[in-house]
Amino acid sequence: MSDKKFTYKDSGVDIKAGEDLVNSIKDVVKETHNANVLSNIGGFGGLFSADFREMKEPVLVSSVDGVGTKLIVAFKAGKYDTVGQDLVNHCVNDIAVCGAQPLFFLDYFSTGKLDQQIGFDVIKGFSIACKENGVALIGGETAEMPDIYKEGEFDLAGTVVGVVDRDQLITGNNIKRGDKLIGFKSNGLHTNGYSLARNVLFSRYEINDQPDKLNQTIGEELLSIHKSYLELITKLKIINGVKGFSHITGGGIEGNTKRILPDGLNLSVHWNNWDRPEIFKLIQKTGNVPEDDMRATFNLGIGLITVCSEESIKIIKEAANQLDEEIFILGEVV
Repeated sequence: MSDKKFTYKDSGVDIKAGEDLVNSIKDVVKETHNANVLSNIGGFGGLFSADFREMKEPVLVSSVDGVGTKLIVAFKAGKYDTVGQDLVNHCVNDIAVCGAQPLFFLDYFSTGKLDQQIGFDVIKGFSIACKENGVALIGGETAEMPDIYKEGEFDLAGTVVGVVDRDQLITGNNIKRGDKLIGFKSNGLHTNGYSLARNVLFSRYEINDQPDKLNQTIGEELLSIHKSYLELITKLKIINGVKGFSHITGGGIEGNTKRILPDGLNLSVHWNNWDRPEIFKLIQKTGNVPEDDMRATFNLGIGLITVCSEESIKIIKEAANQLDEEIFILGEVV
């Protein structure tokens, strides 16, 4: 029997580093809290006191997601303060399209060896987006798993919980033939299609290259923050004639919008009704990517769609203009 002593730290897990990280983020996390939060970070569970007395039949709406291989771009760029914002905004959008108002968010951050500065930057990103969306960051998990991740790598997941009165749920059930598809701009790729985008772009370019027609480097373009549509959806969902929303993520415009259509209906998308951002043109040209793959993989510059009656388009445009949002009539329900 060996006399060698084995410790947890020798095995790659530094408990003190984790404790130091928790202590360092307490202030930025607390900035997201409101009167409903009954606990600070570091407890066994996040405590949120919910008051739904003004609702007739409150329905909790939740979503869990990650940011996929966009993280590899962050690793290459050495920039870690945006991917946390991506994750919060993605999750918030997914419940906002159901009509829900987000309440609180929880994160999962796992890595091989904890770098406290990287951990702080990531969690600060969570905090920034939570404040922007009016969401409380009430808890999370930081895990060191040295045999799972390579040095410098980590993964993220997040869960958001929101609420909506049952009679205010947005389901798309009353969508009918002839209704219009109104699109709103994305902020680049958001958090989908990165396996294809990386395969193509990094076969030819480096992270800091700036091809012609791009206004920023490849790295900056690919790390553009996933846009939150919460404020826009909140403004539009009360308009008579707005019948459904789709958050354009993996699966593209058709794949996501079909999810809210009643049986027997389909989409007619007019693919030339908006200008695709240059990053999508660059990916397609560089990789000789078939058009069908582009449509099924990327948002192509449209991050949110509302399905509405033709009569409501004018009011939707006026409401969107108040938030400096441009609208595009993308097609119709058939």
